[in-house]
Amino acid sequence: MGLTAGIVGLPNVGKSTLFNAITNAQVEAANYPFATIDPNVGVVEVPDVRLTTLSEMFQPKRTIATTFEFTDIAGLVKGASKGEGLGNKFLANIRETDAICEVVRCFEDSDITHVEGGVDPIRDIETINLELIFADLATVEKRLSGLEKKAKSGDKEAKIEQGILVRLQETFLQERPARCLDFTKEEMVFVKQWSLLTMKPLIYVANVGEQDIEHPENNVHYQRVVAYAQKEGSKVVPICAKIESELVGLADDEKAMFMEELGIKESGLDKLIHEAYSLLGLQTFFTVGKDEVRAWTFKKGMVAPEMAGIIHTDFQRGFIKAETYSYDDLMTYQSELALKEAGKLRQEGKTYVGQDGDIMFFKFNV
Repeated sequence: MGLTAGIVGLPNVGKSTLFNAITNAQVEAANYPFATIDPNVGVVEVPDVRLTTLSEMFQPKRTIATTFEFTDIAGLVKGASKGEGLGNKFLANIRETDAICEVVRCFEDSDITHVEGGVDPIRDIETINLELIFADLATVEKRLSGLEKKAKSGDKEAKIEQGILVRLQETFLQERPARCLDFTKEEMVFVKQWSLLTMKPLIYVANVGEQDIEHPENNVHYQRVVAYAQKEGSKVVPICAKIESELVGLADDEKAMFMEELGIKESGLDKLIHEAYSLLGLQTFFTVGKDEVRAWTFKKGMVAPEMAGIIHTDFQRGFIKAETYSYDDLMTYQSELALKEAGKLRQEGKTYVGQDGDIMFFKFNV
């Protein structure tokens, strides 16, 4: 699908340590601001127990997971919207992502300096969010200025655009993000053109200490982040980046043992991948057979021909139908033959809207 989530945060909040764990890549995570200057991109597998189960059932030659892309973006600082601390470059990198994972420090450690002198996650969140709002305000005001003559001349489209821009301007001056506004389909055509940073969906990643990983809700910093996020309808994923970086290098059995010792059932990284995947409205369908069992990412609301096109453009161009059944039904009946006999194997046409967990075989002719 080519969608990506950008990992942002102030310097020294554990952002690059988290990225190292996500990708198992050796990205520099030195203890000083601006250690990361160029964005680093990492592709990770989306954990899915359904894929493992299907692989065990069909015993294919190969099993391929679907993937998700994260981009590590260098630490923002106050004044980034005005170019402070390489801010223009960082904001441009964020603009190229589809969602934002905002890492905030919720752990105390005297050995790791904080760019603002002390740990205060709400101050950090507001610093970053304001920089994104200021950057969007500059974009909107520039567009408004260029549109003024056209709107005054009575151009109908220009007047509609001007109205949307004024709403946005007023919202930004109240220090609120663009995503808190509701837009019609017609208005969204304009809004999408402006690539506003604060229109991007956002998750807060609370980086807690090792002692808090089993019960992050006991961490006062984490509690404050959750309360803040609830007000704007955002989600929070608690993670201990230090532990995640240790987990990623372990074999599966060692990882399971370590997690059991920590008292956690799912790693923070797996939670983050799932949340980022869901945040962008992504779902998974499967193709199965003796040669390959594979998971594919599709956008919620896609119809069968579009899903076929994810595999190959010819599949979409010559789409005839899709033999379809659900993963849950397969688990109930335990074989494709039993599914067929129970009437659970369906022939879906061009208007069928795909569902998460669909198992599909596409028929086409070109």
